[in-house]
Amino acid sequence: MTPTGPCNAPDVVDVVALGESMVTFLPSRPGRLADVPSFERGIGGAESNVACVLAAAGHSVRWVSAVGADGFGDHLVEEIGSYGVDVTSVRRDPARPTGIYFRTAGDRAGDAHEVAYYRAGSAASAMSAATVDPAAVRSGRVLHLSGITAALSPDCLGLLRELTARRPGRPLVSFDVNHRPGLWRDTDAPTVLRDLARGADLVFVGQDEAWGLHSPEAVRAALPEPEVLVVKQGAAGATVFERRDVTFVPAPRVDVVAEVGAGDAFAAGFLSATLRALPVRDRLRHGHLMAAAALTVPGDLATPASREHTDRLVALDDAAWGRLRLGPGWTEETQRAAEEVRTP
Repeated sequence: MTPTGPCNAPDVVDVVALGESMVTFLPSRPGRLADVPSFERGIGGAESNVACVLAAAGHSVRWVSAVGADGFGDHLVEEIGSYGVDVTSVRRDPARPTGIYFRTAGDRAGDAHEVAYYRAGSAASAMSAATVDPAAVRSGRVLHLSGITAALSPDCLGLLRELTARRPGRPLVSFDVNHRPGLWRDTDAPTVLRDLARGADLVFVGQDEAWGLHSPEAVRAALPEPEVLVVKQGAAGATVFERRDVTFVPAPRVDVVAEVGAGDAFAAGFLSATLRALPVRDRLRHGHLMAAAALTVPGDLATPASREHTDRLVALDDAAWGRLRLGPGWTEETQRAAEEVRTP
């Protein structure tokens, strides 16, 4: 599948990513939020993560969102823009704040993990079909969305329904299910997310969030409409359904530092390879390698390896790919010793 979209538009970009980003406060040490003495400021947001990774990989990207007319909004716009993302379509809302959140150190899994969101009534939660610039949204070859936006408010859900409606001339619509149960209140989230996914052209869904379905084939049976369906299977790998073809590619072994941001990085890698019209196996391998870059750093965002370095790894034969092991520092050209290609 090769994206088409409004290629004659003067301000066309490879990807438009629409969604909320928040200022993230990362703890200075492990422990309960009540016990952590200080935090380091960062940025976090599924769609803006995808935008930053794609821009760092050399693609033209526009982020469409809303932030408050406050210092945290300034920080988000400046930081995301520093990756090379076009932020001119981010609306500043003088009446609503920028969302923030705090989380404990380490992975999201486990009972000890805590996340404290302060995003209710945020500027981004007020996005709607009436407030978002339609020309900006349609200015990419690909429009990337996620289920997180749909959970923020009824207006945001209405916006996602509008953007995933199948209409002639729209960009290729990429949708990451990104089911976050804590964000949904008094709503049948599985039904809403499935309906949105059915309107997209390219869908990413993790096996662990796929509505209790226990195989990629079952997920495909529930979502026959998208032209491309990517079922992420954690450390095992990922399966792609494209028309009648089914392709599974195992993930390389990774020495994980933290799991945050890996799903967004995978989507960015797959989208990057899709924009380059690469074969499905290579699209999956690029997704795995972008995810590995995120997995080997403590924060949400990692600088990806150079395109040349990544392409060399993607071109490995199956046996060499199966022996690949990636640890912290593997993305750096000058730290090839951190990359091990060996027989177990």
